[in-house]
Amino acid sequence: MPRELVVTWNDPAPALEEGRKLLPIEHLRAIRDGRLPDPPFARLLGMRLAHVAEGEAAFELSPGEQHYNPIGAVHGGVAFTMLDSAMGCAVQTLCPAGKGYTTLELKANLVRPITQQTGLLRARAKVVHFGSRTATAEARLEDGAGKLYAHGSSTCLILG
Repeated sequence: MPRELVVTWNDPAPALEEGRKLLPIEHLRAIRDGRLPDPPFARLLGMRLAHVAEGEAAFELSPGEQHYNPIGAVHGGVAFTMLDSAMGCAVQTLCPAGKGYTTLELKANLVRPITQQTGLLRARAKVVHFGSRTATAEARLEDGAGKLYAHGSSTCLILG
């Protein structure tokens, strides 16, 4: 019997249009501050943009049973998504007006299982290099006590 997943969000098109009127870092600050809605994928996962500064970004998520895989732990894709989002947004903070990015390569290591008992997780990212065509970033996924759950690196292609 098929199961129905009910998730609600706002149409992302108006927020994207408003975001295009802002510098990339200001667009992210507007999302962080609630002046623009979170993108649908972030709402779906229950993830929020918690920190934005030049060359830095962080996302937070409290893992729950909705994130579990069939073996009784949070699916690794949740950790990868948090790392990828933080690294990409860290790159976005340095993009000039009219420029964007896309992830070209993502590498991550999961170092311990994540469960509901893990508590709030934070993916913190910093840009390592920002060039005219590519950028690289690194990120760590940690709990509130600073215990490492995953870490990664990314190469982004600068667009526009």
